[in-house]
Amino acid sequence: MCAVVVQARKSGESPVELPGFLYGFYERKLLRSLKQDQIPRHIGVMVDGNRRWARQFNAPTSQGHQAGADKIHEFLGWCQELGVKVVTLYMLSTDNMNRSGEELDLLMGIIANTMDRLDEDEDVSVHAMGAPELLPDYLAERLNKLTSRTPVHEKIHVNVAVGYGGRREIVDAVRELLHDAAAKGRSMTEVADELSVDDISRFLYTRGQPDPDLVIRTSGEQRLSGFLMWQSAYSEFYFCEALWPAFRKVDFLRALRDYAGRQRRYGT
Repeated sequence: MCAVVVQARKSGESPVELPGFLYGFYERKLLRSLKQDQIPRHIGVMVDGNRRWARQFNAPTSQGHQAGADKIHEFLGWCQELGVKVVTLYMLSTDNMNRSGEELDLLMGIIANTMDRLDEDEDVSVHAMGAPELLPDYLAERLNKLTSRTPVHEKIHVNVAVGYGGRREIVDAVRELLHDAAAKGRSMTEVADELSVDDISRFLYTRGQPDPDLVIRTSGEQRLSGFLMWQSAYSEFYFCEALWPAFRKVDFLRALRDYAGRQRRYGT
């Protein structure tokens, strides 16, 4: 993990303010440098920095969360354009549930509106990850509605991690595995003796999906905070200084360029 952090620090570039025409030129140059077979199939994103972005402008926290929600839709457009098939968004952790009631109420409403906007796109499929019992009924219902919807022509699959905790996911997976084994009449000794990595993977929130190839965290923080702890065992990590609402397409393309230049080893 330390090697990955050092590599990310060395390869990271601070935001560069360019005139409009140079910015467009640089963006096109980055696009041309990427080959389709170098594009990650699954990207996990830790959308971090909304509150700090708001403080920079002396704006209310809710404005930062709204700007972050708007950035999500922009980001998903970039992913569709580049051919990314799966995106997992870390929007609200179980630890975030300890924030003030006022901020949580505003944030839940913004997330609900974000789900409504995703529902308007017939080419997007959505899967909810987390503990729905921790959420307001109206938000849990919207997430359930989106999860049960079948897109007309799926262009991208979006996992929405709301009320999510990585440790809780693993506990939930083991619990479900044990209930499944009991329903089939298997003894606990038999389950323990035969337990494998694949057995647990079958009960994760992302069951049936590829593990993330690349995990991006914005805001300069360099930790996982419980995000996809099991699935990211061999993921590549990219830490970006930009706060999430200020994350630009150029920043995203830099992350993809950095990923394309790495040699994935999968523990070998």
